[in-house]
Amino acid sequence: MKANVEKIETNQMLLEVEVDSQELEKAADQAYRRLVHKYNIPGFRKGKVPRAVFERYVGTEFLYQEALDGLLPNAYAEAVKETAIEPVDQPELEIVQLEAGKPFIFKAKVTVMPEVTLGEYKGLEVDKPVVNITDEEVNNYLMALQERYAQLVTLEEGQVQADDIAVIDFEGFVDGEPFEGGKGEDYPLGIGSNSFIPGFEEQLIGVAVGEEKDVVVTFPQEYHAEELAGKEAVFKVKVKTIRRKELSPLDDEFAKDVSEFDTLEELKADAREKLEQSARSRAEAVVREQVIDKAAANAQVEIPPVMIERQIDYMVQELGYNLQMQGLNLEQYLQFTGKTDAELREDYRERAHKSVLAELTLGAIAKAENIQATDEDVNRELQKIAERFQQDVEEVRENVIKNNRLESLKDSIVVDKTVDFLVEAAKITEVNPAEAKNEETVAEQTEEE
Repeated sequence: MKANVEKIETNQMLLEVEVDSQELEKAADQAYRRLVHKYNIPGFRKGKVPRAVFERYVGTEFLYQEALDGLLPNAYAEAVKETAIEPVDQPELEIVQLEAGKPFIFKAKVTVMPEVTLGEYKGLEVDKPVVNITDEEVNNYLMALQERYAQLVTLEEGQVQADDIAVIDFEGFVDGEPFEGGKGEDYPLGIGSNSFIPGFEEQLIGVAVGEEKDVVVTFPQEYHAEELAGKEAVFKVKVKTIRRKELSPLDDEFAKDVSEFDTLEELKADAREKLEQSARSRAEAVVREQVIDKAAANAQVEIPPVMIERQIDYMVQELGYNLQMQGLNLEQYLQFTGKTDAELREDYRERAHKSVLAELTLGAIAKAENIQATDEDVNRELQKIAERFQQDVEEVRENVIKNNRLESLKDSIVVDKTVDFLVEAAKITEVNPAEAKNEETVAEQTEEE
């Protein structure tokens, strides 16, 4: 096989491939053997028709077209390997010559991995938030524990307050007429959850158990039910019961109930340690994000549109998966947000571009610095996975190889090692979180101006 490659424009290559006639004939013979069992030809038993007769019956052109099923993909793959190009999309194919006794010739227009011209990526100046956990943050952590372990008490009397759960019967009317989906009984409405139409929950505050109230609201203009969008509605609501959280006092007994500690002071110390660890992880994540962003901003590359579109595809699929976990689907989400599929994809475009640019930049840095995933790196990562899922490491290795995930695992390791390299080479200045936030805000405002 012969393969020549020619650059026709940025990120576009033209492959011209010639496969010798013997290989074409071999593929044609395989096609004959595959097809001969599918045809009934008078005078011959099924599958026993000589090739010459079979070829006259179905046509030589048809047989050689069928031969391409096995020949073309393999020839293209070999040509890609021989010319060392990196396709990022399916090729546009053109058959130049396909005749018995002659070499098979085809052309393939291929979109390839773009070349990245790296800028500065060593010694990048980045800020790292200082870890400084305050007493207020510790107290907030403990108050969140209070909320988590609070008991719901049902009140048969009293008035609705913020953060209560009001169990209500309701029926909505527009222009004096009830509408579909506007009625409910024994509905547990969290006051402050913003799960109902804006203004609905606030009007229930102060309403007593057993009391009825007319709640007047206006449906948002972008409401998913077009017949209700922008219209005023009156809901006749009755508060049947109130469920209110009862918080345990923060004392030693509380510490014993919610943790392995005997005293509140021990629980506080553990809370501070957990908060510090979380803050350190966030600070490290901030640094890693900054070095990636700055290295990518200093690089020059023309990204093929297909790579952006593919990343958007991935993001939309991720959204669909997350919605599914919440009992929704993508179509419902689009209805609720009032967006089309095209508008949703456009919303993701900037993030997709940033993600692809970062990926290409990190790949170019890894290549320039010869950063690779060693056997030790792979073994270490497999061990982490095994510990996380409480499995035998060899079983994990077998599953990774069986599911063709070894290369993606190696790619992930290389990315992490490359970011580690950037962080180690960076000039890091520690700042308090408020200063870091202010600097980000100023930078964003400057860009907008």
